[in-house]
Amino acid sequence: MSLFASRYLPEPARDSRFVCWPGPEQRGRVGVLVVNLGTPDEPTAPAIRRYLREFLSDPRVIEIPRLVWWPILNGPILMARPRKLAVRYKSIWLAEGSPLMVYTRRQAEGVGKLLSQRGHDVEVAAAMRYGEPSIRSAMLKLRDQGCEHILVVPLYPQYAASTTATVVDEVARVAGTLRNQPALRFIKRFQDDPSFIDPLAAHIRQFWDLSGRPQKLVMSFHGLPRQVVDQGDPYCRDCYETARALARALGLGEADYLVTFQSRFGPAKWLEPYTQPTLEKLARSGTTEIDVVCPGFLADCLETLEEISQECQHAFVAAGGRKFRYIPALNDNPGWIEGLTTLVERHLQGWPTRRV
Repeated sequence: MSLFASRYLPEPARDSRFVCWPGPEQRGRVGVLVVNLGTPDEPTAPAIRRYLREFLSDPRVIEIPRLVWWPILNGPILMARPRKLAVRYKSIWLAEGSPLMVYTRRQAEGVGKLLSQRGHDVEVAAAMRYGEPSIRSAMLKLRDQGCEHILVVPLYPQYAASTTATVVDEVARVAGTLRNQPALRFIKRFQDDPSFIDPLAAHIRQFWDLSGRPQKLVMSFHGLPRQVVDQGDPYCRDCYETARALARALGLGEADYLVTFQSRFGPAKWLEPYTQPTLEKLARSGTTEIDVVCPGFLADCLETLEEISQECQHAFVAAGGRKFRYIPALNDNPGWIEGLTTLVERHLQGWPTRRV
């Protein structure tokens, strides 16, 4: 067998039941692939270890030479960290499963329903970059539904090489194994798009209507090593564009809000100011009431429900703060589902989505 033929062995084996795929009645359909970061299948050490091994093996995520990183990852990190994280994951786990998975699926389902109501014949699937359902399994599912056009929607408003770019990498890798490749489009970022900012602002205003306004709003974004930003990653810029757009939508002045960065990992310098130390400093300087929102997270997860809502709240109160409130992520908020659908619809223009 030739080297050329052997490259495509998975495809003929998988599609041997088809004489010609796809059939005339299926060909040319459009799919939307909604992708989030990933999550363990269950809040147990073995499941967390499997997830972390895949996640932290990605060179887009950990930009350390493999020879240096591999012993660290397979030594102290994968040996000890999963047991500690299991307790934290259990504290935020929902009856339906991981919050990140639950809300990502609801978002995908909501977009599918709204697109159908708007007259589009489009298949929508949810995937995780790390864990299940994998990007490969979701792409093959869309392929089996006749989708020869796929719009990929990474659920990251702000672009970073370690998030959006690695989704693009994996989609391209999977496409590279297919004989009949789909036409692909990607939404790169939507950090200040009204379809994102307006629902987020409305969500915050609704929270304040019920609970009152704080002395200060803290916008906490996931951190990133300072080095990768210095090398040209636009993530930090995108975060501040989100913050400014959200502040304008809420009518906030510069003194009314702060931008911070959370989830620092390892000894390297990351984007500053760091969230927890900033909250402690605010409490010590006399700010007694704050709200924290995480505009980079579209679905609640460990980093929001445990790190912010639990750990940071404890730190703020211990430093002298009185009232700390975490404003939940957009999750399955109807306004956000509508905004996401509008964003998707805009990027589908020119493809054959309309019912005949």
